[in-house]
Amino acid sequence: MGDQKTLLQAFNQTTYQVAGHSKRDIRQLQRIFQEVDGDLAADVYGSGEVIDNFQNKMAKYLGKESAVFFPSGTMAQQIAMRIWCDAKGIRKVAYHPLCHLEIHEEDGLRKLHQIEPVLLADKDRVISLADVLGMNEEIACLLLELPQREIGGQLPPYEELEAISHYCREKGIRLHMDGARLLETLPYYQKTAAEVCALFDSVYISVYKGIGGIAGAILAGDAAFTKEAIVWKRRHGGDLISLYPYIIPADVCFEARKDKFAEYYEQAKELAGLYNQCHGISTRPPVPVSNMFHVHISLPKERLEPILLAVCEETGVGLSHYVREVDEATSYYEVSLGDRYATIPKEKLQNVFQVLDQKLREALQA
Repeated sequence: MGDQKTLLQAFNQTTYQVAGHSKRDIRQLQRIFQEVDGDLAADVYGSGEVIDNFQNKMAKYLGKESAVFFPSGTMAQQIAMRIWCDAKGIRKVAYHPLCHLEIHEEDGLRKLHQIEPVLLADKDRVISLADVLGMNEEIACLLLELPQREIGGQLPPYEELEAISHYCREKGIRLHMDGARLLETLPYYQKTAAEVCALFDSVYISVYKGIGGIAGAILAGDAAFTKEAIVWKRRHGGDLISLYPYIIPADVCFEARKDKFAEYYEQAKELAGLYNQCHGISTRPPVPVSNMFHVHISLPKERLEPILLAVCEETGVGLSHYVREVDEATSYYEVSLGDRYATIPKEKLQNVFQVLDQKLREALQA
């Protein structure tokens, strides 16, 4: 029993994987640094050409006065909330119940900064203007996540974003974007990053999620905001002696992929269509609005995992390396498309869904 193969092991042994860009292994760094000038000087405690150039490039791309590179998005966003709360003299911020700060950061905002969250909207939908208008609390900042990852990457209509932005500015509420996956939203909105970011006072983006770097984040805003963010980065221990092992891969991957998200988006819609033809499967949202979505299956985790493992072994295609429980009868996993999808031959893709559909049909009839 102890030697039984896991879903992760089976997934890693497949020839093709549907999601992501590539394996996160040392070769990823080796390939990138082979192309870099070995005489390029390292950044030192937040200063130097390598960090300055990347920060300036990202500020321009996002349409903001300046930008700061952080080793993590958790650090960047907590600091953004602290800056806006200090400026307003109010220790409350509002965000979605499934916001990263609420469910993945071990209560960091409260414990480190004594900031209390106000939770807006139901868990299964995005924040709307009506939610903002209905707030009874006085807040310093409203955080919107684009796209809302924990509910399948859902997005509000762009007109709703504009209305929320207008209201916040009218009321003196700072608007912050958790744009970890901002680039993924641009094909759906048919806007530039700068156009979307213009609605917000501050913006965070990840450089390792859709962009595909090693680790790190960018926090952007006006010069006064980023000047204070740099001080807080030092206080949080984020001013490492050098960050170039993260910055250089981030820069290379950004240049390689910043114009490919429309392609990933179209592929996500195609893939969701294949999933939705299978018995017992529904995607959330039904038609993706970015390159990501969730796959919900009418089987418990312990019954679905062996099916996905068998699909890996029979087809050589990995659909997911994990399954999460929704309830006793349902489970799900997330799909986020990148470079890998285009490498899968179409006949292989059709075959994997035929096999999956047949196995689900048999399991649901059992």
